[in-house]
Amino acid sequence: MPRTILLARLSLVLLLALAAAAAFLPHHHPEAAPNAFQPADIAWMLTASGLVLFMTPGLAFFYGGMVSRRNVISTMLQSFIALGIISVLWYVVGFSLAFGDDIGGVIGDPRTFFMFNNVGTAPHARLGVTMPLVLFAAFQLKFAIITPALISGGFAERIRFWGYLIFICLFSIFIYCPLAHWAWHPDGFLAKWGVLDFAGGTVVHISAGFAALAGAISIGRRRVHLDGHAHVPVNVPFVILGTGLLWFGWFGFNAGSAFGANTTAVQAFFTTHLASAAAMLTWMLLESARGQRPSAMGTAIGAVVGLVAITPAAGYVAYGPALAIGILASGVSFGAVILKNRTTLDDTLDVFPCHGVGGIVGMLATALFAQKGGLFTGGGPALLGYHLLTLLIVGVFTFGGSWLLYKVTNLIVPIRVNAENEAHGLDASQHGETILVA
Repeated sequence: MPRTILLARLSLVLLLALAAAAAFLPHHHPEAAPNAFQPADIAWMLTASGLVLFMTPGLAFFYGGMVSRRNVISTMLQSFIALGIISVLWYVVGFSLAFGDDIGGVIGDPRTFFMFNNVGTAPHARLGVTMPLVLFAAFQLKFAIITPALISGGFAERIRFWGYLIFICLFSIFIYCPLAHWAWHPDGFLAKWGVLDFAGGTVVHISAGFAALAGAISIGRRRVHLDGHAHVPVNVPFVILGTGLLWFGWFGFNAGSAFGANTTAVQAFFTTHLASAAAMLTWMLLESARGQRPSAMGTAIGAVVGLVAITPAAGYVAYGPALAIGILASGVSFGAVILKNRTTLDDTLDVFPCHGVGGIVGMLATALFAQKGGLFTGGGPALLGYHLLTLLIVGVFTFGGSWLLYKVTNLIVPIRVNAENEAHGLDASQHGETILVA
C-alpha cells in the first residue's frame, strides 16, 4: 500500500476518534457573568479575529501569483489548508502548549486547556482579561494558522503535500507554541525579560523566516533552476490582490493585539498603515534608482515588508518612528533579496529576506524607538540588549529545530517530489488539478 494512502487512512481514523472524544467526553466551559465585558471590546476582537483569518487566503493569492503556472493550486492550497489542520491542532493541544499553565517559562502544560476544557465565555485572570477566554484563544489561533503558511514560500514548487502537512503539525507543536509561550504568556521567560513583541515580529515573522531558510537549504534547489530557466510569476494581479487582502487583514493583526477597543488599538492601526505605505514607496524608488522599471511585484512586496517590520512595534512606537521603520526595513530587505539572488540559495518566494529580515529589523527597531524603554527615547541600552539576545536564541532555536523537523518529516514520508513530478508541476502530481486550459 502506498505510504500516502496509509497516512490518509490513519489520519481519518484519528479524526473520527477525536470527533467521538469531543462529542462525548465531559468538558467544563466556564460562562461569564452578565455584563462582565465591554461590548465594544468584544465587537472589536471578533472583528480583528476575522481580519487576521482573512490574511491567510490573502497570503494564498500573494504566493499563488508568484509561482509558475503549474504550481498555482498547490501553492495556494498550502496556505489555505492551514486553516483546517492548525485549527484542529490548536483545539486539541496547541492552545494549552502556548498559553497553558507555565512549565519553567518555556512551555504550557498540555493538560490546562486540552480539547478546550476550561475554555468558555468567562474571563481568565491573566489571559486577555477584557474578553471571554474562548475569544482570546480564537484570536491567537489565527496567528498560529498563518505562521506555517508563511513558511511554505521558502520551499514552494518542490514539496510533497503530505510532507508539508506533517511538517506544519510538527512546527506548530515544537516551534510555534513554545515561542508563543516565551513571548506572550505572562510567565514566559522572554516576557519576564521585558522583550517587546506587540503582534508577532518574533513569534510569527522571524520564526517563519528562519524556518523557511532551513527548508530551502534542507530540501534543496528547484530542478528548473538547475536547468537554467528563469522563474516567471504566473499572475501579478494575484500578487496585488493578495497584498491588498494582507494589508486589510493586518489591521486586525496589529490593532487587534491591543486586546480591546482602546487608544493603543488606534495607535497600532495608524502606525501599521504608515509603515507599509513608506515601505512600498521605498521599494519602488530603490528599483528605479538601480535603473529598473518600477514593478508591481516590487511595490507589493515592499508594502508587505513594511507590514512585517511594524508588527513587533505597532503599539509601542510613535508615528514618525513607524514611518522610519517602514523605510529602513524596505531598504534592508531589498538589499537582502539582491544578496540572496547572488547565491545558490533557492528560497522560492524570498521568505527569509522579506519576512525574516523584515521581522529582525522591526524587532531591533522596537528596542530603539519604543516610547517606554527604547534606546532613543531615554530608556537606556537594556531593552536592546535583551532583544539582541532574543534574536540569537530564537534564530538558533527556530532554524535548528526546523532543520531537525524537516529530517524527521522525511523519515515519515519523502518530503520532496521526484524529478518527473516537479517537471509536470505540483498541481497535477499532488492534486490532479490544473489551471491550464487544454
